[in-house]
Amino acid sequence: MSKVPLPDERILFKGHPAVIGSVTRLLVAIFTLGFAAIWYWLKSINTQYLITSQRIVIEVGIFSKEIETLEIYQIDDIHLEKPLNQRIMGTGNILLVTRDLSAPRVILDRLPIDVRELYEQMRPCIQQARFRYRVRDEENPRELL
Repeated sequence: MSKVPLPDERILFKGHPAVIGSVTRLLVAIFTLGFAAIWYWLKSINTQYLITSQRIVIEVGIFSKEIETLEIYQIDDIHLEKPLNQRIMGTGNILLVTRDLSAPRVILDRLPIDVRELYEQMRPCIQQARFRYRVRDEENPRELL
């Protein structure tokens, strides 16, 4: 993710999912004497989220990387998830329902920020991008299948 953001992009969030993002994970880490925490840490540092005003980039992998890019104008709906065990730890999930045929549902797990605030920042960016690319609700390619 070296050449991001582009000059006209604004970063809304850049980072990794929380290592111990829920009470359940905390208890598992305690009961396994820290071995699960090491596993959670490895998974967390090898997943990076970049959410900008124009796109979402998810990079996953240790040796080989898998990079999923979603243009923000393709987002149809955003669902916020703040289960009790994650609210206690200060994390939350965002589920994106998209027009992208390769990734119709994208989940951003255990974000270590206020997901409601991130949603409020993303909403106007999505609306502006949809207006700029002239995307209308009738043009959903998933309905054609």
